[in-house]
Amino acid sequence: MTTTARAAAPMLLELAPKGETTAVALVLPGGKADSFDPTDSRQLAGARMRPFAAALHRKGACDGVAVWTVRYRYRGWNGAQMSPVADVRWALEEVRRRHGDVPVVLVGHSMGGRTALRVADDPNVRGVVALAPWLFDTEPVEQLAGKRVLIAHGNFDAVTSPRASRRYADRAAAVAARVAYVTICGEMHAMLFRWRTWHKLATRFALAVLDRGPYPRGLGGSGAGTAFGGSGAGTAFGGSVAGTAFGGRGTKPDVRFM
Repeated sequence: MTTTARAAAPMLLELAPKGETTAVALVLPGGKADSFDPTDSRQLAGARMRPFAAALHRKGACDGVAVWTVRYRYRGWNGAQMSPVADVRWALEEVRRRHGDVPVVLVGHSMGGRTALRVADDPNVRGVVALAPWLFDTEPVEQLAGKRVLIAHGNFDAVTSPRASRRYADRAAAVAARVAYVTICGEMHAMLFRWRTWHKLATRFALAVLDRGPYPRGLGGSGAGTAFGGSGAGTAFGGSVAGTAFGGRGTKPDVRFM
């Protein structure tokens, strides 16, 4: 792993692929509503995303996928300043500066999920994986036009709102190329109880967005009504996940609790 920084700027924690970089997964940690305290490697928000970065690297390195984790300047969103949004836009410019117009997928948790959805209008971004995102009904969705989006939320999350995530997915489906919404049953905000499910879901969806593998079963078809999980479904995620059909533009996600 290498670390790249510049004065008064965010940092990048990089996992290089085997060979030439032909795609990039940007991993975006969570944070706080308001804080200008600097981030550091000991904070739980960043540590929580290291296994996701490792899983993406393990599965994608042989296919040219670099995995970059963004370390923000500040811990907070900070109101109208939207501090992490500027940091991730800088990271996206770094991708272009170093590797040209390679495809990018954004994988973010909590505040990082909100940030990922906000910057999805970047021309290199193919899609977003938003894990337990911090969302409000006033969040815009127009920037998701033409993108592939997965929103996953634990139904016992008391930090960010699963209901707000579902309403956002409903609105996003009108403009995005694809939208999937998955409820992780019995899970809370920290993504610890069903960690294997979170990792598999995020990794497979992210790599599929980059054309490095198939979508998770039930989330890649063109038609509605595909169940995700449950007995006899044949999915690796089993009955601990409630799933959705992965519909096209204008199709509301069909959430099914198994």
